[in-house]
Amino acid sequence: MSLARGAAPMILQRRSFLLGLAGAVTLGRSRLAVAAAGPLSERRLVVVLLRGALDGLAAVQPYGDPDFAGLRGPLALPEPGQEGGVLDLGGRYGLHPGLSHLHALYRQDQALMLHAVAGPWRSRSHFEAQDLMEAGSTRRLPDGWLNRALATQAENPESARRGLAVGLDIPLLLRGAVRVGSYAPPGRTHAEPEILAQLAHWHAADPSLGPAFAEGLRARGFSAAVLTGQEPPPAGTHAFVALAGAAGRLLATPRGPRVAALELGGWDTHAGQAGRIMGPLRALDDGVEALRVALGASWSETAILVLTEFGRTVRVNGTGGTDHGTAGVAIVLGGAVRGGRVIADWPGLGTGRLHENRDLMPTLDQRRIAKGLLSQHLGLDRAALARAFPDSEDATPLRGLLRAEA
Repeated sequence: MSLARGAAPMILQRRSFLLGLAGAVTLGRSRLAVAAAGPLSERRLVVVLLRGALDGLAAVQPYGDPDFAGLRGPLALPEPGQEGGVLDLGGRYGLHPGLSHLHALYRQDQALMLHAVAGPWRSRSHFEAQDLMEAGSTRRLPDGWLNRALATQAENPESARRGLAVGLDIPLLLRGAVRVGSYAPPGRTHAEPEILAQLAHWHAADPSLGPAFAEGLRARGFSAAVLTGQEPPPAGTHAFVALAGAAGRLLATPRGPRVAALELGGWDTHAGQAGRIMGPLRALDDGVEALRVALGASWSETAILVLTEFGRTVRVNGTGGTDHGTAGVAIVLGGAVRGGRVIADWPGLGTGRLHENRDLMPTLDQRRIAKGLLSQHLGLDRAALARAFPDSEDATPLRGLLRAEA
């Protein structure tokens, strides 16, 4: 190997936070789910699901491939150092300029880019591929790999109850024996000050999580007036960023959760991709930064895994976008990560090298990355990994992702 204002209502499961240190938050098309504190010491794991299929060739551009510019046309940005160019990743690859915070982490050896990544499935259906990604299997299952991983961890008698499932829209990734709550408000698209006021009221009564939640919002510019519902959230605050900040505060709480899952939509860029992709890229970038800031000293014990269900076509379609493809990128971030590298068994883009003559050929199984983090960061043994990812003997844990392994 070589290596908007569009803010929508935030809904919390109050009972989850009060009773279980586990629950979920929904804000527009972004969601957060947290698992209860367990015997995971100080290590934190966050999984970010990018729903809609991120174009990996746009996020991490292999400008060193001689066929890249010709195939990507207007979606191929200038090389590093040129106006509007990609951000240097050490040669051959460049990061989209909308990911400046991630690039800063890369330069600090805290961000790792993995390319030509795909799950073992070959489906171009969002629904099917997302189910398989979250199930960690080539077949649909009723529970998710992250929940099964948590189920292998013994409960901590000093922590609050392990979880509480109340909502209707829990991500499959966290469904299973370890209960977590979730709630998805149907048909809501705009922030309602009375909901924020209600949230502030609810959490003000909670001496443990109330201040942490309020600080999470304040860290992203929410004033006391916003928290009490007197005015709307600041213009330009993306829902995902607010959730990421809240997640960081909750994860940093000494008796708080150690595992969280976030979701960010908006990646299905069939038309006008050059402009449309900027919003979700910046949301992801700002969200990771909000998470880092909110985690504080706990950042050094944190690993974040960013996944999407599949990549997109190499060639640009007739409407300036890309269609459903196969391989793409995964990103691993955090203070615990051995970053500053691009890991890719690069398949090339030339004649005969594309999957079905249209997609980036996959060379790295997505499950290997997740299994590597579960084993090396959370300490799951071989049997526990087999339970989390059934029938995955061919996907061995990827090593070398963390500083502790160096």
